[in-house]
Amino acid sequence: MIDRTVQPPVCEPESFVLQSPEYRVLPNGVPLYVLNIGDNEVVRIDVLMKGGRWHQEYPLQALFTNRMLREGTMRYASAEIAEKLDYYGAWLELSSAAEYSFITLYSLNKYLPQTLEVLASMVKEPLFPEKELQTIVDNNMQQFKVNLSKVDFLAHRGLAEAVFGKGHPCGRVVQEADYENITSEMLRKFYKDYYHSANCSIYLSGKVTADCLARVEELLGDESFGTCVESVPRKRFVSVAVDRKRIFIERPDALQSAVKMGMTTLDRNHPDYQKLRVLVTLFGGYFGSRLMSNIREEKGYTYGISAGLVSYPGVSSLLISTETANEYVEPLIGEVYREIDRLQNELVSEEELAMVRNYMLGDLCRNYESAFSLADAWIFLQTSDLPSTFFEESLYAIKTITSKEIQRLAVDYLCKENLKEVVSGKKEE
Repeated sequence: MIDRTVQPPVCEPESFVLQSPEYRVLPNGVPLYVLNIGDNEVVRIDVLMKGGRWHQEYPLQALFTNRMLREGTMRYASAEIAEKLDYYGAWLELSSAAEYSFITLYSLNKYLPQTLEVLASMVKEPLFPEKELQTIVDNNMQQFKVNLSKVDFLAHRGLAEAVFGKGHPCGRVVQEADYENITSEMLRKFYKDYYHSANCSIYLSGKVTADCLARVEELLGDESFGTCVESVPRKRFVSVAVDRKRIFIERPDALQSAVKMGMTTLDRNHPDYQKLRVLVTLFGGYFGSRLMSNIREEKGYTYGISAGLVSYPGVSSLLISTETANEYVEPLIGEVYREIDRLQNELVSEEELAMVRNYMLGDLCRNYESAFSLADAWIFLQTSDLPSTFFEESLYAIKTITSKEIQRLAVDYLCKENLKEVVSGKKEE
């Protein structure tokens, strides 16, 4: 019998080595990574194109090029694409990031011949029709106008400009006129430059059968597609923060104020990055963090506050985010700095460090259990230009970090004078 009054022992993982995908090269030169895991008759295909926000000539060009792939091809109208995928129980996701754009299809194995045909047509022969584009642009513009009424959205934009500067892709915030300037010709040019077989890689995960592999090779790997023949070189940008410490964005009818604080910090390849993640998690990265315990639980200034690292090519940013009543803005910001002072001047207790360590180890294990999450991990490593040992290094950093290292990292990287403060809300009378 199990004694329910005794807590079971906490078992830490000894190692963290991800199952490697099988690597192939399709006849047209496209790299194919295969993760054949699981018993469910489901497969996921991820088509990666190296071309994102970092490469666009105009705002929103990468986003709308990717979004319009499903709005009509040489073989299928937009309604046909939607009907076919729905009829065969498939799920399609389109997204773009800094350096890559993604086309992801979830399909039942037995219907892969039908769904993969649709996917291949979207990748190789989209039309970017004017009527559908106008509808998509109008819908997105309306959502953008709604977002402009939200203090959280306004503060986020303000912080991006303040931390990165307008010369960096992260600091160039979208304006309403950018939606009005989108044209089909602009999207076709981006597609021509970046959506081609020399710039493509594919991940195949789930229950991958010989038939799945044959279908992918036939429809996406048999012949070269696109007009370009060279892969895209990496681009680098320099962030230049504004001089002002505090930026206020007025929203007269706001019931609460959004508070964002942030600065640029280490990129993922820096030797201190992995242990900095532990410090930031302890500071504000989970429910039991310093910021939550003080500002939410003890002071009652907010329902929730968080701190985290957001990484981009060549740089990361520390972001502290919350919303609060207007009268609590100043004391809340003061408590954030107080918690930074504590981390810099006092050693973290072993009990608190153990709690953070167990939380992060559990999160690490939970995130990579299935074939699809493993595919996500390898896609993350490829698109971030990280070594295959990244997760093993993360495990080692979490398990070995000490209180003295936490203090040293806080002194080195939680620089109060570099933190930009952006507040959006109602101006105090």
